[in-house]
Amino acid sequence: MSSDRVLRLFLRRTRATPIDKDVVINRYPGLLDDAKEVHISVTFTWDISRAKKLASVWEKRFPVKIGGPAMNMAGADFEPGMYLKKGYVITSRGCPNKCWFCSVWRREGSKIRELPIREGWNVLDDNILACSEKHVRKVFKMLHSQKNPVEFTGGLEAARLQDWHVDLLADLKPKQMFFAYDTPDDYEPLVMSGKKLLEIFPLSSRRLRAYVLIGYPKDTFEKAEIRLRQSWKAGFFPMAMLWRDESGEMNTEWRKFQRLWARPAITINLLKNVGGWRKQR
Repeated sequence: MSSDRVLRLFLRRTRATPIDKDVVINRYPGLLDDAKEVHISVTFTWDISRAKKLASVWEKRFPVKIGGPAMNMAGADFEPGMYLKKGYVITSRGCPNKCWFCSVWRREGSKIRELPIREGWNVLDDNILACSEKHVRKVFKMLHSQKNPVEFTGGLEAARLQDWHVDLLADLKPKQMFFAYDTPDDYEPLVMSGKKLLEIFPLSSRRLRAYVLIGYPKDTFEKAEIRLRQSWKAGFFPMAMLWRDESGEMNTEWRKFQRLWARPAITINLLKNVGGWRKQR
């Protein structure tokens, strides 16, 4: 058989994984597989060994390329639907912040690269608010043309939020937008951003969300709960994001804690009851 197909192999399925017929998930080749080449996309460092094992088998039949964030490869221009599900869009890469826990600036660089803008409604840029005003306005113009509700799940940096950003968001009315509370320095900007955005988006709408990093070295459940509650007080519905080292290993108790603070229905009950997570672990 001969084929022009490019099979894309992913180590695990997530909400962002493409779902077309040329996608396969964490398996060896079958008798009916046919492809011009196979691209193995690796998102997490703890999947690298599995990816290499799969590659050693697939390459016996087809040319194989391994790439993705875990392989410390800088991304090229964004191609919709190729390595992310249709609707997800990336319009820039890189981040100037150099956060200790983040691999983005090491992989993509600390200087923002603005990409050609493609169609999509769920923005995953590393730090879109660090982009030029010209680029950001072009992105919002594109988003206004989308039929699906717009989301910013890649994260918005509160410290970079300016009044003209707020005006754009007010006009666009996204379904949800995630900010971040990763380090103590993030708190005051989060509070200031909340004051501006709550005038437009009421707390009850839950349009304003915050990724809250937990479980990093020397963190405690009590400290993590304080940060999660601070996010809510600032106007952002919290979602706990569990830190992992390159091995991907997770402490079982931290994993239980994170799951409670990543499920909105449970999180609401926890926010009403200080220390309530202890009873549900």
